[in-house]
Amino acid sequence: MQIHLLIVGALLIALAFIHVIFPKYFNWQTELKLLSLINRQMMLVHTFFVALTVFLMGLLCLTSSNELIQTDLGRKISLGLGLFWITRFFIQFFVYSKDLWKGKLFETTVHAMFSILWAYFSFVFLFIFFKY
Repeated sequence: MQIHLLIVGALLIALAFIHVIFPKYFNWQTELKLLSLINRQMMLVHTFFVALTVFLMGLLCLTSSNELIQTDLGRKISLGLGLFWITRFFIQFFVYSKDLWKGKLFETTVHAMFSILWAYFSFVFLFIFFKY
């Protein structure tokens, strides 16, 4: 299971860095102009903090994988992370509209890849809590 935490850690850090491209990829300079200043700034600040949180989760997995598996506190943290990612998995299907990806090859591929990623993260963390 430790190898899975190391893989998860590397993937989470990569995911955190992907957030850097969001403003350009999603054309936020134009898209966010329609928002009030507070909403525009909240979008940018929340994106930063999501990226920071994901980065720190990855760092935790890379530096403390043994503790996450072998200690009571680590297993409780794993439960929390598992619940976080399984919630993200369900949001993928029940909050985001299918219109965003259905019938679009690239978007469908991204949707499927991230669904698998959220499921993998959920499985690893919840497996640690329930099986160790």
